[in-house]
Amino acid sequence: MTCMHVCVKSWFDHYLQWNQSEHPGVKNLRFTTDQIWTPDILLYNSADDDFDSTFKTNVLVNSSGYAEYLPPGIFMSTCNVDVRWFPFDVQKCVLKFGSWTYDGWLLDLQMNEADISGYMPNGEWDLIGVPGARNEVFYDCCKEPYPDVTFMVTIRRRTLYYALNLLIPCMLMSSMTLLIFVLPADSGEKISLGITVLLSLTVFMLLVAEIMPATSDSVPLIGQYFASIMIIVGMSVIATVVVLQYHHHDPNGGNMPKWVKLVLLQWVAWFLRMKRPGEAEKPRRPPCAPHLRRCSSGSHSGSIPNHGDPTPANNGNLLYFQGTEEPTLLCDAAQRCSSIPVGPRSPPPHLPPHLFGMAGGPCQAPGHGDPLLQAILEEVRYMADRFRQQDQAECVADQWKFAGAVIDRLCLVAFSVFNIICTISILLSAPNFADAVSKDFV
Repeated sequence: MTCMHVCVKSWFDHYLQWNQSEHPGVKNLRFTTDQIWTPDILLYNSADDDFDSTFKTNVLVNSSGYAEYLPPGIFMSTCNVDVRWFPFDVQKCVLKFGSWTYDGWLLDLQMNEADISGYMPNGEWDLIGVPGARNEVFYDCCKEPYPDVTFMVTIRRRTLYYALNLLIPCMLMSSMTLLIFVLPADSGEKISLGITVLLSLTVFMLLVAEIMPATSDSVPLIGQYFASIMIIVGMSVIATVVVLQYHHHDPNGGNMPKWVKLVLLQWVAWFLRMKRPGEAEKPRRPPCAPHLRRCSSGSHSGSIPNHGDPTPANNGNLLYFQGTEEPTLLCDAAQRCSSIPVGPRSPPPHLPPHLFGMAGGPCQAPGHGDPLLQAILEEVRYMADRFRQQDQAECVADQWKFAGAVIDRLCLVAFSVFNIICTISILLSAPNFADAVSKDFV
């Protein structure tokens, strides 16, 4: 610590007394330090190259022998800086004055209160007070006491500069971390945003390292805050990688495990009030009327209605027919004609007789049917299988995407709460946080 002040020293010298009646007009005399005795009061914890940095002035002596010595100087002293609460820290630096050669039996050192009326305000520090105390130390070598006067210079750091240049930008960047979980996964910029925020925090961390003294006694408060925010950003990048892995999961790589469905798609989704896209708008299918018949494409994919036009549903998975008579089913390769009940029917007007099988009777085996019809049936089965596979792949992909969206929303809530808790708990832990806010920001 470097400070400029005047060290006031006063004592009585009986050899320098005179009678003013014998010497009219002589009230005060001035001597140099080489002409009379002066106490060797020095700053014990001086860090100056010359150790004693005071300027040698004259000693003022009056007729009663009262001598006053006021040497000004720029004092450089050692000070143990506690950076634990930086930038909301209060530092206490000691100025220890005492005689270098005289003990307490030869020189009775007394203390006067420090006068801080001439203190000039500083833009970085506020002077709180300079209390002092007189101490007596006994050493093992000597029986005499060695008195000293110790002043405790208490200063508080002004935090407006550090808040505007370090804390507020860090808070803004930490809030930008939450935008990673709001950004859509298809945008392709989630990882880039997280890495950019992490690099920005690293730059601010380097600025803090340049400001702070190189000490390992304690971790500063702002360093704890920056480290916690960097951990949050790093974890958010990891969570984003997991989200993108779920979102772009290959549907052919396998179905989602049952426990993942239970935890993410049911429990966590219910807790976060999330629903799958289209789940709320999905209409309930009314019950089939008695005159409607359903033919599954898995076993009767080649069925041809007896009356009316077919109405496909959902990529050919289900076919509905409407008519008053039972539909006539064409024989499958794995099914015998005798197992299919067939009633009397007439060829529909929109089908040619050779496709309806008039020549071969109501139902014939595929080997004895029309080759063109058999080829059409195979193509229909192939298309139906492909549609079913596509529907199943889309369903699996939608499950993985919805799971990624659930993780995204969960991380948004979790990191928001964690960010708020870290900010409040770390900053408010400083003992003089309220005092700093009231004096520097209000």
